[in-house]
Amino acid sequence: MMRVYPEIEPFAAGLLAVGDGHLVYWESCGNPLGKPALVLHGGPGSGASAGWRRFFDPAVYRIVLFDQRGCGRSTPDAGDVRTDLSTNTMPHLLADIEKLREHLNIDRWLLLGGSWGSALGLGYAQRHPDRVTEMVLFSVVTSTPAEHRWITRDLGRIFPEQWDRFSDAVPAAERDGNLPAAYARLLADPDETVRDRAARAWCAWEDALVSNLPGSGPDPRFEDPVFRMTFARLVTHYWAHDGWFTDGELIAGAHRLAGIPGVLVHGRLDLGSPVDVPWQLSKAWPAARLELVDEAGHGAGHGVGDAVISALDQFGASYHD
Repeated sequence: MMRVYPEIEPFAAGLLAVGDGHLVYWESCGNPLGKPALVLHGGPGSGASAGWRRFFDPAVYRIVLFDQRGCGRSTPDAGDVRTDLSTNTMPHLLADIEKLREHLNIDRWLLLGGSWGSALGLGYAQRHPDRVTEMVLFSVVTSTPAEHRWITRDLGRIFPEQWDRFSDAVPAAERDGNLPAAYARLLADPDETVRDRAARAWCAWEDALVSNLPGSGPDPRFEDPVFRMTFARLVTHYWAHDGWFTDGELIAGAHRLAGIPGVLVHGRLDLGSPVDVPWQLSKAWPAARLELVDEAGHGAGHGVGDAVISALDQFGASYHD
């Protein structure tokens, strides 16, 4: 079982107006005078659950969580087909992070990101290296076309039965193209039945990829129709555009992270993001240390979370407010 810190509640929370009609939910936990740290959740569209707070020593860290545009407690909800997603892009998210930092009067902060949150953290740090003290990233992705092709098409060689169902859920004319884009169109269909069927099919494929290890099971969040629709609409929207990163941008821009210490924690059995992704990143970012967890897959289980907490403890030990 993963070693985590005790449950805590926020000492402050609010909704920040970031433009385009969006209100972004944020909360601060732990020590108000502690080392600032920002949590970047995955998905896109997963939201920042309370479990993220427990990675940090609450006596040491001032922990900031926020729900990215359109998900969690932020509004409007991307799961509502009437919500315009054109103002929900990676550049918008990066601008939101800076507005939140300024709103909270934080000069510099540590970044903790998992899965999509790792790509978002890399994008932010490469644009604002002077605002980042350290980075701890796990289940690392860099949001390239090859990574999205791997997860939506190439993995069909390992899960052929599940992939056939995943592929067959889109119109035949679109099965050889950009599958996230095809799903995004279905999830914007005026017919609620069409949208629901697409969300279920997308989340069933996600489950197949991340529950491949013994003891793993379906993600219970996907049983909630509201979460399922919000998640599916956002992740397909972002993947259809490769996260709005140019191909290879985050590896090529890793030189901008010089001087920022980092720890990359990755499961060797991670099918959602093959090990060569963090491997190549670690080669391009000399200040980062790669920790591979042999029996772990995608997510914080099977020892990944323990390594993340150890890294955060190490960075927190040297902090003096």
